[in-house]
Amino acid sequence: MKDKLILALVGMPGAGKSEAASYLEKKGIPFVRFGKITEEEVLKMKLPLTQTNERLAREKIRREEGMGVYAQRAKPKIKELLEKNNILTIDGLYSWEEFLILKKEFPSLLLIHIFAEPEIRYERLTKRSVRSLPIDEGFSRDAAELEKLNKGGPIALADYLIENDSEEISELYKKVDKLMLRLGVNYPKVESQ
Repeated sequence: MKDKLILALVGMPGAGKSEAASYLEKKGIPFVRFGKITEEEVLKMKLPLTQTNERLAREKIRREEGMGVYAQRAKPKIKELLEKNNILTIDGLYSWEEFLILKKEFPSLLLIHIFAEPEIRYERLTKRSVRSLPIDEGFSRDAAELEKLNKGGPIALADYLIENDSEEISELYKKVDKLMLRLGVNYPKVESQ
C-alpha cells in the first residue's frame, strides 16, 4: 500500500459517496467531509439546514474565496489525520480547483467515482432523512453542481469507478471492499465498543 493514501470520493448527489465514506470509517479509515464546511456556513448565515440554503452557502463560499476554498480549509484537518493514519477518505471533493490543490499537496490522492444512474440517485435523494430533495429537483441540482462548482473534472479523471445502482447497500460495501483489496489496503483494526 502507498504511504499516506488519500481516497477522495467523487460523484453526483445520491450516488452513495457518504455511504461509502461511513462504511470505510466503520472499518477504521477516518474521513474529512467537505459538506461540514457548507453546514457551518449555513449556520453562520443563521439559516436552517436545507438543500436551498446549502446551495446558497456553497456558491457564496466559492464566489468569495475561490473554487479551491474547500481544499484550503480542509488541508489542516487532512494533515492532522495523516499524522495518525496511513489512509483517509475525503467525502465531497467537488471542484477541479480543489482537486488540483490537494493533488499538489498530497500526490498519493486517488479519485474514486461512485456512480449511480440519475433516476436511481433522484429517488434516493427523496428518501434522505437529512437534506432530502423532491424528485423533480434532482436534475437542477446536478446542473447547478456541474455548472457552478466545476464538478465534472474530478469525476471525468477518476482513478477508479464503483457502480452503485443496487437497492442493497451491502452491494456497495462489497464493491468498496473489492477496491480496497485491489489497492492493497488492509483495514485498520477497530476496537470493539
